[in-house]
Amino acid sequence: MDVIRVLSTDTIKAAKSSDKRINLTPWDLQHLYAPSDKKGLLYNHQVVANQIQHLKHSLSYVLEFFQPLGGRLKITEHDDNIVSCYVICNNAGVLFVHAAVENTCVADILEPVYVPSIVNSFFPFIGVSNYEGTSQPLLAIQVTELVDGIFIGCNVNHVVVDGNSLWHFINSWAEISRNSCHRQLSKLPILERWFSNDIQHSIQFPFTMEIQKIHSDGSSSSPSDDDEKLNISERIFHFKKEKILQLKSKVNTHIDSSSNIKISSLQALLTHVWCSFVRSKQFDPQEEVHNMFLIGVRPRLLPPLQEGYFGNAITGCSVTMKAGELLKEGGVCNGAWEMNKLIASYTNEKIKNDYESWLKNPIIFRFNGKTNNNYLIMSSSPRFDVYGNDFGWGKPIAVRSSNKSNGIVTVFPGIEEGSIDLQVRLPYIILEAMGSDLHFMNVVSK
Repeated sequence: MDVIRVLSTDTIKAAKSSDKRINLTPWDLQHLYAPSDKKGLLYNHQVVANQIQHLKHSLSYVLEFFQPLGGRLKITEHDDNIVSCYVICNNAGVLFVHAAVENTCVADILEPVYVPSIVNSFFPFIGVSNYEGTSQPLLAIQVTELVDGIFIGCNVNHVVVDGNSLWHFINSWAEISRNSCHRQLSKLPILERWFSNDIQHSIQFPFTMEIQKIHSDGSSSSPSDDDEKLNISERIFHFKKEKILQLKSKVNTHIDSSSNIKISSLQALLTHVWCSFVRSKQFDPQEEVHNMFLIGVRPRLLPPLQEGYFGNAITGCSVTMKAGELLKEGGVCNGAWEMNKLIASYTNEKIKNDYESWLKNPIIFRFNGKTNNNYLIMSSSPRFDVYGNDFGWGKPIAVRSSNKSNGIVTVFPGIEEGSIDLQVRLPYIILEAMGSDLHFMNVVSK
């Protein structure tokens, strides 16, 4: 395997800064134990003189608008393991790594059936868990030169942003980079967080860093023992627009017309993947299986959050069914129906009630890089503007993520309009079985 060679490491700061303090919401704080979010773009373009310096300059400019990313977390300890946490926009800086690989080409990333392990090396490593953002950068960028292309990898602290906000930042960075004489953004970030009932003070909650340090290996740069035993791998499944629409139409024909339920393309597709996973794992028909996913709350609140809301505005939920219910005829329809009903239940009232319930009983997700073998976790969205990120040398040709957890399905838009890509991380034997599942692969395109 080719070896990453680091050419330079710098700390990039905004030209202008402030000591602005941003209090965090339950949507933010629930990610403190989680690993950071890693997304990256592949370009069929070779770096020329001064382009790395230009990227650093444009990053410095865009950080003036996105000041939380250049800051650090502040965790204040109170009594009996009770803490509060906020972001201090102190302009401590963003990590910027310039690296190169001598023998890896764009085709080496795109052509294999499985995502090459070297892709994980295209992302900078900035700590074990998000709570370490007290001393580690909240954002790290790595620009890796390939033989005939480049990869821009972003590693961001999930306490500070969700996927929507991360892509807002990347879109803005690209916008400033390609329009170097024009330093204004088409969509400004809204940095102030939303607090239920105007709660503006730092939320206090139980949190112990020492326990997590003992048990966590979630973002380790090397694979865990369990990963090696299971031979955890990653595979990209591509779905063209026409195939997705056919699947959606087929699912909706089995829905009772009097129910007024319409299954969306994404709901049908994610349930289709879930069913293939269940078939490939050969679960006992009576065993419960879970499909976990995130719901964006921005448009669901009344009034909706502003378009540029910069932070986490997502909540997690899960559909649970018996394996046999998904494997029988019409299983995809049944699963999609349950997903649809669950999503529809997240009304303005429910979201606010859940928010206020968290304040009374805080729950912080714990990730240790391992998941149970009976569920999938769906993340990201096909609605993000991935392929519009032209830094001045053209649009990307692929997008990849890096995740250490078994059972993660990362959703991206495909490069053709209306298509969707899924980056699925599971044991190799399961991914091979899914690749041989004719019912599943009939919807997959090359």
